[in-house]
Amino acid sequence: MTTITEAARKTTLIPPSSGEFSSRQPKTIRLYPVSNYTFGTKEAQPEEDPSVSARLQRLQAHYEQFGMRRTCEGVLVCHEHGHPHILMLQIANAFFKLPGDYLHPGEDEIEGFTARLNERLAPVNAQYPPEQHTAEWEVGDCIAQWWRPNFETFTYPFIPPHVSRPKECKKLYLINLPKHKVLSVPKNMKLLAVPLFELYDNSARYGSQLSAIPQYLSRYNFEFVDENNVVIGRSPALNH
Repeated sequence: MTTITEAARKTTLIPPSSGEFSSRQPKTIRLYPVSNYTFGTKEAQPEEDPSVSARLQRLQAHYEQFGMRRTCEGVLVCHEHGHPHILMLQIANAFFKLPGDYLHPGEDEIEGFTARLNERLAPVNAQYPPEQHTAEWEVGDCIAQWWRPNFETFTYPFIPPHVSRPKECKKLYLINLPKHKVLSVPKNMKLLAVPLFELYDNSARYGSQLSAIPQYLSRYNFEFVDENNVVIGRSPALNH
């Protein structure tokens, strides 16, 4: 349920206050409308591997040389009509993924992660004025970790008890988007704003990792802001 602010409320039927119910929760996150963001394009970025088996073979070669692969992906949240939406990449009109990628051996986690975000979504400098695209990524909480026990497609949000040497760890980080930002998408991909209600319990379309994002975000309170920087709603409903 979303609380409508006094300025945006259009009804006089106000329910009684249920009292304070926000103890021990993280800070409220401000979400801006998807219309605040400018979406451009840049050169295509083909997938490194032609097939799933080739990707797993490359993972095995990486593990044998450098150990467990470290992967970071970003959960970019905005809103539309007062409901959180996640910015996701779609490849070949079918496959969905979050922006990010694996870190290079020895690379710092956050520095490497922001470099991967820039490689995927930062615009070409000549396309837009510097003030529109030079803002640093604000990497927030790590909201999930997924583990790949073997050189297989299966991943889990825990390390199985019989596994002592996982082959990959993927972390999902909450990205706090600024009021405005330019995002340039490779020509062979689309950047879509997917609502939480579409992701929830929809592993058949989005897979187990992406369909669990609504559960990851359920611990946060959100504040929805319009194009004029006016708060138009809050979620969940508290003290109203």
